[in-house]
Amino acid sequence: MEAPVDAYGLGDLPFAGVIAALFGIVFLRTQAFYWLARGVAAGTVKIERVREWAESPGVQRALDRLHRWGAPVVTLSYLTVGFQTAVNVAAGLSRMPFWRYLLAMLPGCIAWAFVWGTVGLGAFYGALALAAGSPWVMAAAALAVVALAVAAVILVRRRRAARSGDGGEDPALQI
Repeated sequence: MEAPVDAYGLGDLPFAGVIAALFGIVFLRTQAFYWLARGVAAGTVKIERVREWAESPGVQRALDRLHRWGAPVVTLSYLTVGFQTAVNVAAGLSRMPFWRYLLAMLPGCIAWAFVWGTVGLGAFYGALALAAGSPWVMAAAALAVVALAVAAVILVRRRRAARSGDGGEDPALQI
């Protein structure tokens, strides 16, 4: 069976090498989102999709928490899934001073690398091995994926309708 770190092409590295590589991956990804958001805030990045995402409810929640609690939110966001990226974008949008951001980001990157280098990837691949061992588990997983995809499509359509002002209602029912 493959080691969990093989997904990153790190299977031949010693543990310290795996942690260092994962740290590098999250560091670069985080910096990319921070600087892209700083570009949006400065008006130098004019990609409409990026601007729309920067105004999304998730990023707005991250901005609220960042304004309330400050730099520790950046550090703790690395222990979450999904919220981490929103916080890093919020830090860029709010033009958090780079050195303050960097000092908050580094411990978070280290924590993320250790979590994914040990427990995270192991749990993920353990779940895959469990699913591969039973046709019932595979069927349940496939059903869950289909249900999530349908829910995502419905959610995206509702958000688009709300943004366009349509509201998604039948025009005949509007007064």
